[in-house]
Amino acid sequence: MSKPISVPYETTIHVRDTCLCLAVQRAARALARRFDEALRPYDLTNGQFSLLMSLNRPSPPNLSSVASLLAMDRTTLTAALKPLERRGLISVAVDPQDKRSRRMALTPAGMQLLSLVLPIWKDSHGRLEGLLTGGEHDQLLNGLKKLL
Repeated sequence: MSKPISVPYETTIHVRDTCLCLAVQRAARALARRFDEALRPYDLTNGQFSLLMSLNRPSPPNLSSVASLLAMDRTTLTAALKPLERRGLISVAVDPQDKRSRRMALTPAGMQLLSLVLPIWKDSHGRLEGLLTGGEHDQLLNGLKKLL
Protein backbone atom coordinates (compact mmCIF):
# COMPACT_ATOMS: atom_id res chain seq x y z
CA MET A 1 0.00 0.00 0.00
CA SER A 2 1.29 3.45 -0.86
CA LYS A 3 1.93 6.14 1.69
CA PRO A 4 -0.77 8.88 1.67
CA ILE A 5 0.35 12.18 0.20
CA SER A 6 0.28 15.09 2.59
CA VAL A 7 1.37 18.69 2.77
CA PRO A 8 2.55 19.84 6.18
CA TYR A 9 0.32 22.37 7.96
CA GLU A 10 3.37 24.59 8.37
CA THR A 11 3.40 24.94 4.59
CA THR A 12 -0.19 26.13 4.67
CA ILE A 13 0.75 28.76 7.25
CA HIS A 14 3.76 29.81 5.16
CA VAL A 15 1.62 30.25 2.03
CA ARG A 16 -1.03 32.14 4.02
CA ASP A 17 1.55 34.54 5.40
CA THR A 18 3.73 35.08 2.29
CA CYS A 19 1.67 34.52 -0.86
CA LEU A 20 1.29 37.78 -2.80
CA CYS A 21 -1.59 36.40 -4.84
CA LEU A 22 -3.58 35.45 -1.73
CA ALA A 23 -2.82 38.78 -0.06
CA VAL A 24 -3.92 40.77 -3.11
CA GLN A 25 -7.07 38.65 -3.52
CA ARG A 26 -8.02 39.16 0.14
CA ALA A 27 -7.33 42.90 -0.05
CA ALA A 28 -9.28 43.19 -3.32
CA ARG A 29 -12.29 41.47 -1.76
CA ALA A 30 -12.15 43.71 1.31
CA LEU A 31 -11.87 46.84 -0.85
CA ALA A 32 -14.69 45.64 -3.12
CA ARG A 33 -16.96 45.14 -0.10
CA ARG A 34 -16.27 48.69 1.13
CA PHE A 35 -17.03 50.28 -2.23
CA ASP A 36 -20.01 47.99 -2.90
CA GLU A 37 -21.51 49.10 0.40
CA ALA A 38 -20.90 52.78 -0.35
CA LEU A 39 -22.44 52.51 -3.84
CA ARG A 40 -25.36 50.26 -2.83
CA PRO A 41 -27.87 53.17 -2.50
CA TYR A 42 -27.36 53.77 -6.23
CA ASP A 43 -27.76 50.08 -7.13
CA LEU A 44 -24.19 50.04 -8.38
CA THR A 45 -21.24 47.76 -7.59
CA ASN A 46 -17.62 48.83 -7.50
CA GLY A 47 -17.04 46.84 -10.68
CA GLN A 48 -19.87 48.66 -12.44
CA PHE A 49 -18.49 51.99 -11.23
CA SER A 50 -15.08 51.11 -12.68
CA LEU A 51 -16.70 50.07 -15.94
CA LEU A 52 -18.71 53.30 -16.19
CA MET A 53 -15.59 55.31 -15.36
CA SER A 54 -13.63 53.46 -18.05
CA LEU A 55 -16.19 54.66 -20.62
CA ASN A 56 -15.79 58.31 -19.60
CA ARG A 57 -13.58 59.21 -22.58
CA PRO A 58 -13.65 61.83 -25.32
CA SER A 59 -14.60 59.18 -27.88
CA PRO A 60 -16.32 55.81 -27.40
CA PRO A 61 -13.78 53.04 -26.80
CA ASN A 62 -13.92 49.59 -28.32
CA LEU A 63 -14.43 46.41 -26.33
CA SER A 64 -10.77 45.38 -26.49
CA SER A 65 -9.42 48.63 -25.05
CA VAL A 66 -11.88 48.55 -22.13
CA ALA A 67 -11.20 44.87 -21.48
CA SER A 68 -7.48 45.60 -21.42
CA LEU A 69 -7.86 48.57 -19.05
CA LEU A 70 -10.02 46.54 -16.65
CA ALA A 71 -7.88 43.39 -17.00
CA MET A 72 -10.94 41.39 -18.09
CA ASP A 73 -11.47 39.03 -20.95
CA ARG A 74 -13.91 40.16 -23.63
CA THR A 75 -16.54 37.56 -22.66
CA THR A 76 -16.59 38.71 -19.04
CA LEU A 77 -16.74 42.35 -20.11
CA THR A 78 -19.64 41.64 -22.47
CA ALA A 79 -21.56 40.02 -19.60
CA ALA A 80 -20.76 42.97 -17.30
CA LEU A 81 -22.06 45.45 -19.89
CA LYS A 82 -25.52 43.89 -20.20
CA PRO A 83 -27.03 45.07 -16.88
CA LEU A 84 -25.70 48.58 -17.45
CA GLU A 85 -27.13 48.61 -20.96
CA ARG A 86 -30.51 47.35 -19.69
CA ARG A 87 -30.54 50.21 -17.16
CA GLY A 88 -29.91 52.69 -19.96
CA LEU A 89 -26.57 53.76 -18.51
CA ILE A 90 -24.47 52.79 -21.52
CA SER A 91 -24.97 52.23 -25.22
CA VAL A 92 -23.20 49.64 -27.32
CA ALA A 93 -23.08 50.21 -31.05
CA VAL A 94 -21.38 48.78 -34.10
CA ASP A 95 -18.13 50.56 -34.92
CA PRO A 96 -18.74 52.49 -38.17
CA GLN A 97 -15.14 51.81 -39.30
CA ASP A 98 -15.19 48.08 -38.45
CA LYS A 99 -18.56 46.32 -38.48
CA ARG A 100 -17.07 43.41 -36.47
CA SER A 101 -16.19 45.71 -33.56
CA ARG A 102 -18.38 47.40 -30.94
CA ARG A 103 -18.01 50.86 -29.39
CA MET A 104 -19.40 51.70 -25.96
CA ALA A 105 -20.46 55.04 -24.55
CA LEU A 106 -22.07 56.47 -21.47
CA THR A 107 -25.63 57.64 -22.03
CA PRO A 108 -26.80 60.88 -20.42
CA ALA A 109 -28.30 58.77 -17.61
CA GLY A 110 -24.96 56.97 -17.20
CA MET A 111 -23.07 60.26 -17.03
CA GLN A 112 -25.57 61.61 -14.50
CA LEU A 113 -25.19 58.52 -12.29
CA LEU A 114 -21.42 58.67 -12.58
CA SER A 115 -21.43 62.31 -11.50
CA LEU A 116 -23.68 61.44 -8.52
CA VAL A 117 -21.53 58.59 -7.26
CA LEU A 118 -18.13 60.17 -7.89
CA PRO A 119 -18.22 62.15 -4.60
CA ILE A 120 -19.07 58.90 -2.78
CA TRP A 121 -16.10 57.19 -4.42
CA LYS A 122 -13.84 60.14 -3.52
CA ASP A 123 -14.97 60.03 0.11
CA SER A 124 -14.55 56.25 0.38
CA HIS A 125 -11.19 56.36 -1.34
CA GLY A 126 -10.04 59.21 0.88
CA ARG A 127 -10.90 57.22 4.00
CA LEU A 128 -8.89 54.27 2.66
CA GLU A 129 -5.94 56.52 1.86
CA GLY A 130 -6.15 57.77 5.45
CA LEU A 131 -5.42 54.24 6.66
CA LEU A 132 -2.12 54.30 4.78
CA THR A 133 0.60 56.57 6.13
CA GLY A 134 4.03 57.82 5.17
CA GLY A 135 3.72 57.33 1.43
CA GLU A 136 2.24 53.83 1.74
CA HIS A 137 -0.55 54.64 -0.73
CA ASP A 138 1.87 55.58 -3.50
CA GLN A 139 4.21 52.68 -2.65
CA LEU A 140 1.34 50.20 -2.77
CA LEU A 141 -0.03 51.60 -6.01
CA ASN A 142 3.42 51.62 -7.63
CA GLY A 143 4.12 48.08 -6.44
CA LEU A 144 0.83 46.80 -7.83
CA LYS A 145 1.47 48.53 -11.17
CA LYS A 146 4.76 46.64 -11.46
CA LEU A 147 2.83 43.38 -11.34
CA LEU A 148 0.61 44.24 -14.30
